[in-house]
Amino acid sequence: MSDISELQARIANALDRIGTGLDALAQPAPDTGGDPAEVAALRAQLEDERTANAQLEERVRTIREKQDSTVETLAGEVERLTRLLATQEETASRLARVNTELRSNNAALREAISAGVAEPHLVNKSMMAELDALRAAQSADRAELDAVLGELDAMIAAQQGGSDHA
Repeated sequence: MSDISELQARIANALDRIGTGLDALAQPAPDTGGDPAEVAALRAQLEDERTANAQLEERVRTIREKQDSTVETLAGEVERLTRLLATQEETASRLARVNTELRSNNAALREAISAGVAEPHLVNKSMMAELDALRAAQSADRAELDAVLGELDAMIAAQQGGSDHA
């Protein structure tokens, strides 16, 4: 991006110098009795330079618009990916928390069984933790599928956008 900005600055400076030179040429020169053919040739060159200057200005404008469009597109993509990352982190955190609870409940259940004490509330607590773990895993799978679908949507949109200009 900095290369484009540098090139734009150089082109703008060159265009300014050309414009200054053209302005100087456009001012009527004192009549020195020059050859009318030479004056006509110089005027034609002046018009050619003005046309070239206008074309360069248009190209610079087009490059700026394209650069601005690209920056906006990239900013939108960064925002989308940031939201996706936040969702993934939240889901992973919940999954880790539920799995820790499940391991703790299972350890307590194993201790109760090895002590010969069958405590129904530990079994219920363990089953609830396992259900929460399954729900968290399902939620993580859903978030991953949403991410894949989001990427596919972005690819389809990019493909359709590219085929509109073809």
